[in-house]
Amino acid sequence: MTSLNSSKKNLIIILIIVFVCLLLLCLRLGWIQIVKGSEYSEKAVEQQTRDTPIEADRGVIYDTNGNELAVSVTCYTIWVRPSDVRSGETNAEKNENIEKVSQSLAEILGLDYEEVKSEVTKEQSIVKIEQGVDKDTADKIRDADLPGVEIAEDTKRSYPLGAFASHTLGTVNDDNEGRSGLELQYNTYLSGIAGRWVNYTDTGGNRLSYGEERYYQAEDGYSIVTTIDQVIQHYTEKAIAQVQESTSSERVMAIVMNPKTGEILAMAQTPEFDLNDPTTPLDEEEQKKLESMSDSEKVTYWNQMWRNFLISDAYEPGSTFKLLTTAIALEEGVTDLDSTYTCTGSIEVAGQIIHCWRSENPHGTQTLKQAVGNSCNPVFVQLATEIGIEKFYDYMATFGITGKTGIDFPGEGTAILQDEDSAGPVGLATIGFGQGVAVTPIQLITAVSAFGNDGKLMQPRLVKELRDSDGNTVETFDEKVVRQVVSKETADELCDIMQYVVDEGGGGTAKVEGYKVGAKTGTANKVNDEGTGYLEDTYSSCIAMAPMDDPQVAVLVIADSPKGVRYGSTTAAPGVQQILSDTLRYLNISPDEESQEEADEGRVQVPDVVGEKASEAIGILAGDSLSYDMDEDAAAESDFIVTKQYPAAGTEVKKGSKGYLYE
Repeated sequence: MTSLNSSKKNLIIILIIVFVCLLLLCLRLGWIQIVKGSEYSEKAVEQQTRDTPIEADRGVIYDTNGNELAVSVTCYTIWVRPSDVRSGETNAEKNENIEKVSQSLAEILGLDYEEVKSEVTKEQSIVKIEQGVDKDTADKIRDADLPGVEIAEDTKRSYPLGAFASHTLGTVNDDNEGRSGLELQYNTYLSGIAGRWVNYTDTGGNRLSYGEERYYQAEDGYSIVTTIDQVIQHYTEKAIAQVQESTSSERVMAIVMNPKTGEILAMAQTPEFDLNDPTTPLDEEEQKKLESMSDSEKVTYWNQMWRNFLISDAYEPGSTFKLLTTAIALEEGVTDLDSTYTCTGSIEVAGQIIHCWRSENPHGTQTLKQAVGNSCNPVFVQLATEIGIEKFYDYMATFGITGKTGIDFPGEGTAILQDEDSAGPVGLATIGFGQGVAVTPIQLITAVSAFGNDGKLMQPRLVKELRDSDGNTVETFDEKVVRQVVSKETADELCDIMQYVVDEGGGGTAKVEGYKVGAKTGTANKVNDEGTGYLEDTYSSCIAMAPMDDPQVAVLVIADSPKGVRYGSTTAAPGVQQILSDTLRYLNISPDEESQEEADEGRVQVPDVVGEKASEAIGILAGDSLSYDMDEDAAAESDFIVTKQYPAAGTEVKKGSKGYLYE
């Protein structure tokens, strides 16, 4: 009986054990099939298939005339399948393959051995070792006959013109994705969609000859056609390079715009960088500086090197901003071209004295046009005060100063303005003559260009259409009128005033013989890093349009911290003149007959510049096709008053003759 009971107990225990095992097995199957089913299914597919990526061709970037500015060229990507590398019957054979592949790839590709080995031994179906490899290097790897190594045809970005339009075109990263500039802005269109080549394999990873094969064709990216004109861009880059050389500025920038459409015809700044090697500065001293930086410091440096100041940063425009103050005053009926103003050398605002630059020799009675030509600060203080702060700020919003222009470019900055409620009378007064306000260059040229377009503000743009890989246009980006900012009458009056500044005022260095040119120069001290005061360094600038009877081209040139003589008329204006001279002729814009007749006359009378600020005197002389010189002591002054000139006013001389200015 005891034996029978013992047998029953043993049977029950066995049944319990069997039951528990079955339960655990069911739980395990449930875990595998339900909880981890998706993961294991993916791993099974990985083991049974060989999936090779097929990169899409990145779209081309064209200039407005169809010239290639950025293209994709054939290269090769080196892939490794770790499971194939580890193939072999023994551990020794597996380790030998790992060493062979790691050592060979490191030597051929110039990579670190340990890093390659780390990639080769990863628990992944496939890893990327290197991309952008040229054909000769790819052939060396093929000849090495390395197990588990695959070579796929790929593309990389190439810029045929090197540093050309570098800050506008922008860069791509190692994965051929946009990193800055237009490459970033239009990355979604340019990138395309990658394809795949899928093959079924046996347990050893070998492709089955009878297995199913699937090929997913890559979809190439769209190409973009920019508004940039390659020829005008070359003219612009040549001009700012000369300004850079002659002024030793930290950087020089320029925008060329069609005021009728808002199209950016050229945009450039110094120092440039080679788009084919964007992480290496062109200057050898900068290269050495970069080598000593930490990784984080390098990233900061590169971002600054690639940064497009013309779009992203704000600067105090100085006297160029007086054009907007004048336009607002004319539009509001605060003044007209027949109004006169008396400069006594200063003006009082809310108990504070604001001086004219010619306070020791005041301008006296002058018309509005003359006041702009003289760049007389008290007149613009008076105009801004009469306009009133609420109305003035409303117009700044209308001109697009308080917002963004909406240009199709990443990282657009905004203006820096005093708060309307706290600016007060003095704040308004200083804004009226371009101090205490900072704008982006794209904001300023867009606003001023409205005067050349019957008062209509255009949205600036850099791209006009998208094309597919067959060259068919798939989308166009039409010009866009943002709003009417001033009347056509006011716009025409501003064009007349700008032309006067070149013909009779201090903007003569922007004059192009045979053409009616309008301009305004400006020189503004830079704000210190704390924003509490001003530095000795300046932003010296000139903004211009031509021909003034029907403006087709607007140009803004800015010299950042020029050395020596720092007036806008001597630094930026000659760059503007060069760009306009080349561009007007390139666009087949015929010279004005009257202006051409004046240009053909061989002799001129020396104008009277005694009592003028040196920067204004230089411009006046240039307006009559005369150059200038001054002694070292005078040149060292920030902007002295001319007390004596030679030849004397009224003397008839040949065009191109030199006048001498004395402090």
